[in-house]
Amino acid sequence: MAALPVVPRPPSLIARRWPGPSGAARPLVLAALTVAAVVGASTLTVVRPGLGWLVAALAATAALGTATVVRSRPQTAPPTPATPPTATTAAATVRPDATGASGRAAQVVWAAATVALVGVGTVRAAGWLFVLCLLGAAVTGTLAVTGGRSPLGMLLAATLPPAATVRALPWAVRGLRDTRPAGSGIGVGRVLTSLTVSAGLLLLFGLLFASADAVFADLVTGLLPDISVPGVTGWMFRLLLIGGGLLGAAYLVSRPPDLEGLRPGPSRPAHRLEWTLPLVLLDALFAAFVLVQLAVLFGGAGHVLRTSGLTYAQYARSGFWQLLAVTGLTLLVIAVAARRAPKATRTDRLLVRALLGALTALSLVIVASALYRMQVYADAYGATRLRLVVATVELWLGLLFVLVGVAVVRLRATWLPRLVIGTAVLALLGLALVNPDRLIADRNVDRYLETGRLDVGYVSGLSADAVPALARLPEPVRICALNRLATDLPRDGLWATNVGRERARRELDRIPVTGPASHCFGLRYQ
Repeated sequence: MAALPVVPRPPSLIARRWPGPSGAARPLVLAALTVAAVVGASTLTVVRPGLGWLVAALAATAALGTATVVRSRPQTAPPTPATPPTATTAAATVRPDATGASGRAAQVVWAAATVALVGVGTVRAAGWLFVLCLLGAAVTGTLAVTGGRSPLGMLLAATLPPAATVRALPWAVRGLRDTRPAGSGIGVGRVLTSLTVSAGLLLLFGLLFASADAVFADLVTGLLPDISVPGVTGWMFRLLLIGGGLLGAAYLVSRPPDLEGLRPGPSRPAHRLEWTLPLVLLDALFAAFVLVQLAVLFGGAGHVLRTSGLTYAQYARSGFWQLLAVTGLTLLVIAVAARRAPKATRTDRLLVRALLGALTALSLVIVASALYRMQVYADAYGATRLRLVVATVELWLGLLFVLVGVAVVRLRATWLPRLVIGTAVLALLGLALVNPDRLIADRNVDRYLETGRLDVGYVSGLSADAVPALARLPEPVRICALNRLATDLPRDGLWATNVGRERARRELDRIPVTGPASHCFGLRYQ
């Protein structure tokens, strides 16, 4: 009885989209990742952001750049001319643009954005701003190593780094076992030996020089991590965490996943009446709302005072929630209309541009209204972090509406998801550039000089970035505003060096910030 032919199983979705490096990790890549992990574990400061975060980000970028250039050695021999390429050999072909981005340029842009966001902690002392920048850096860093430009590809890219760390372990083990990979010129053991000898020599001669000079000893103390049980435990934890993350990222950049084809299939175009009638009614509703509510949208302080039961808080918050609702609705309608509306004829394309363009323009009116409401709110009650962040979000959403309008005119929006993230990163960097805590303090100090009203308790809780602005206050209000900041401003080590805190120390050194605290209670809510 003849044996049935064995039918090979088709490769899975992961094998087709993300086969991973086919060879072993190169010794140079493993050495670069090790050095970057040690640098990151030694320089990161947990309590206060500073120079160490920027140094760690630069070291990680250099290590991943090494992994991008030094590709893994493929284990599968190239197919002979007589043998057609199989799925395995096809998967072993490295696609430089497999990230779904426009080649290496997009990777460089996302990597530069990641370093810039992390570097905010070196310039600004506001911890809340640094947390927002770290969240943004996590997004841009993921896009730098995975890519993806469609919404589905970007969402899937966010799930890849944890899985990549697990999948990278066998890849790294193969590199460690391959003591002398072909064509590498040096084995892993020799690389590790060289790193160990280098560390030993630096430690030995560094301690000798430190014992010979006190200034050099202070420098060495700042460079070395805390040599204690809690310090060593924390250092080892950071080393494992950073090393695992870098290993997964190197695995991704060595063989990026193919996220280009992760797009929903083309849908059946709707009948013209199916999408035209809802959009016409929605445009009419928006237009009626804007025309009838002009006094509400742009009435300002006079409208608040004339309207019974309406406070400044309600006046501003209503505009903001209107903006959020309009934003979600508009983007949803545009996304559905872009997929379902027919564009085969000139009439269809003209209707799409007219109806969606009108919806976008009316939404921009709501954006302007919400920004004006927030301005009235800040003038009445002073500037705060929340109000500044809300205004920044409103400006960003307004820019999104402009981009949506461009997409409507061009009837193409493949670039829009990347610009959504890119503009959000620019908004964060712009917020860091204007120095938000100092801007808030300046606004409140100007308001105090004009009206005599100041929430001393709030401005004293700002970060050290606000010290130069609060120094403009007259006595005794200045002592009340700066006393807490001066108390909570210890000296930084080398890796916690921060431009904002250094500037605040120089300002506090030239003005008195001590005095009786009894008179501060009456000034807390003037």
